[in-house]
Amino acid sequence: MPATQATANKATFSRFHDAVNTGDAEVISKTIDEVVEPDVLFHAPVPTGATGAQALKQVWAVLLRAFPDLHVAVEDVIAEGDKVVARNTVTGTHQGEYRGLPPTGKSVTYNEIFVVRFAGSRIAEIWGVVDVLSQMKQLGMIPA
Repeated sequence: MPATQATANKATFSRFHDAVNTGDAEVISKTIDEVVEPDVLFHAPVPTGATGAQALKQVWAVLLRAFPDLHVAVEDVIAEGDKVVARNTVTGTHQGEYRGLPPTGKSVTYNEIFVVRFAGSRIAEIWGVVDVLSQMKQLGMIPA
C-alpha cells in the first residue's frame, strides 16, 4: 500500500480521537458512523448483546457516563499498510456508575494500546488492550 494510504488512515484515526475528546456522546456517535464500518470486528470486552459499531458506541456511552471528563492523550501513533497502532494515556474523574461501582470522585490514569485495521477509508477491525487492572486499583475496586 502506498504511504498516502497509511497517512490517510492516521488522519482518520486522529479524527476519531478528536471526536472522543469532545466528551460529547452525539459527536462520538456521529463520527463512529462516518469512519467505522457498521459491522466492525471489535476484539475487546463489550457490553453483551451489542456488535459492530453499536458496541463501540455503547462502550463510549458507558465510559462517558462514568468519566464525563475522560481524555485520551495519544502518545504514539504508528501506521503501516492497512493498520494504525496507538498507545494512549487515558485520564478521567469517576463521577458516574462504572462496573457496578457508584461514583467515587477519584481521578484515574491508565494506559491502552489499540490496533485498528482499515478497509478502504473506514475502520474495519479493532484490537484493544486496556490496563483495566490499574483502573480498578485506582478506583479502589481491588486492593492496590
